[in-house]
Amino acid sequence: MNNLKTVGLMALLTIILMVIGGAIGGRGGAIVALVLAGVMNIGSYWFSDKIVIRMYKGQEVNSGMLYDVVSELCERNNLIMPRVYMIPQDTPNAFATGRNPQHAVVAATQGIVHLLSREELMGVMAHELSHVRHRDILIGSVAATIAGAISYLAQMGQWAMLFGMGGSDDEDGGGNMFVMLITMIFAPMAAMLVQMAVSRSREYAADRGGAELCGNPHYLASALRKLESANHQRPMHDVNDATAHMFIVNPLSGKGLQSLFSTHPPMDERVRRLEAMA
Repeated sequence: MNNLKTVGLMALLTIILMVIGGAIGGRGGAIVALVLAGVMNIGSYWFSDKIVIRMYKGQEVNSGMLYDVVSELCERNNLIMPRVYMIPQDTPNAFATGRNPQHAVVAATQGIVHLLSREELMGVMAHELSHVRHRDILIGSVAATIAGAISYLAQMGQWAMLFGMGGSDDEDGGGNMFVMLITMIFAPMAAMLVQMAVSRSREYAADRGGAELCGNPHYLASALRKLESANHQRPMHDVNDATAHMFIVNPLSGKGLQSLFSTHPPMDERVRRLEAMA
């Protein structure tokens, strides 16, 4: 099922990318966009962990409570030990990335280690290891990369329209300016909706899997309540919108209208499902 989701997501976002390329540069633009999507998908597959960790200035750790919790969970559940990174941010949060369990990374902010008890931290890291275990962390990495490219191309299209470029009307052209305008507006929205739909289903599954890995759903339920409150009070700074879906709680949750388009399920529903497991 996760492999099917990956293929479907990559295909749909690639089509959106091609539509924008076609609107800007006609058939040639669509071909360029297709090639760009292929290159970016390959790049995401091989380098997603390095890109995201570098983006958030993560430092690898080989000791301490965070490392010990991850090590214990892996040993208990016979999982491959991922690399563990600490993110220098006070806002509590965590994420997983990497192309497969053999090349996985789990990361947490300094704030989460200070806020949560050991049991709650175990619940959070079990959630991230569940993402790794079910091989669905690649979905988020590919989505972030292509969605970012779609937003970038949309901005290029807006500049092209402003200066009267693109959207030529010849037989290979990208259509008229009205079509180009509609594409620039709705394509990024469509990409965002795809991310939201897939990300929400992944979070529910990872909550369920995490509760099973740590052995007590209350650990994660309690942690989620604390993380939600802390992120509302003090949202993370310097967050790349395209990577927000990777975190266990929405790092943009305190930023006004952005919460209406959250890539995460409602926290009350996540907690309710976990408590129902118990």
